[in-house]
Amino acid sequence: MPRSGLDMEKLKYLREEAHLRQEDVAKILGIHRTTYTSYEIERDTIPINHLNNLCNYFNISIDYALGLTTKKQYPNNKENINNELLAKRLKDIRKNNNLTQREIAKLLNISRSTWTGYEYNKYQIPTIILYGLAKKYHLSIDYLLGKIDTKQ
Repeated sequence: MPRSGLDMEKLKYLREEAHLRQEDVAKILGIHRTTYTSYEIERDTIPINHLNNLCNYFNISIDYALGLTTKKQYPNNKENINNELLAKRLKDIRKNNNLTQREIAKLLNISRSTWTGYEYNKYQIPTIILYGLAKKYHLSIDYLLGKIDTKQ
């Protein structure tokens, strides 16, 4: 079981299938090879912006990369993350489930002020938090990030 709860085996497989070295992927992301390696061996959780760039490079959905769907790509998929839409959708999740900021923060094991920062687009939400929300509420991460318009 991966330490973070995320399974990065698919990204390793895609990299190897494309005959890329870890160093090549690191260059694509503009990071050091050791940083990329730490994502691939699951020592560190890949930030959502790096994951988005990799998924765009391999032409796959984030949901597919994280094992949330077997669908490789969604129609009308956008390349960029829409942080303002993400903040709105996070607030909608909370309200649609009749939760206070304190309650959802407790469910995610974070502080209320951290959750508030996500809802107001003050902080970048970690990949692992998005993954937890997607699993718990049966949502697409691509949807949450504004890359697609349907919840899937």
